[in-house]
Amino acid sequence: MVTEKEVWDALKKAIDFELGVDVVNLGLIYEVKVIDGKKVYIKMTLTTPTCPLANAIVADVYQKAKAVPGVEDVDIDLTFDPPWSPDMMSPQARKLLGI
Repeated sequence: MVTEKEVWDALKKAIDFELGVDVVNLGLIYEVKVIDGKKVYIKMTLTTPTCPLANAIVADVYQKAKAVPGVEDVDIDLTFDPPWSPDMMSPQARKLLGI
């Protein structure tokens, strides 16, 4: 049975390739749910709606979640509500980016 913690930990390995920081610490992941112990739902955003690497970032999130042992399916809901802001970053990400 897959746990939300396992998915969150895996998503810390998914990177925003432009910024070089993981999507969790950037605050891009809004929600993670595990359904029936094997299906993963992820609600996420990007730093901007016109992010040129959007497809690559979403694909990386998908691959990292799918790699968790026991995960059979991953559904990603990309949203811009609420819009991302630097306030959503963890202190660790702010330090890495010099903010």
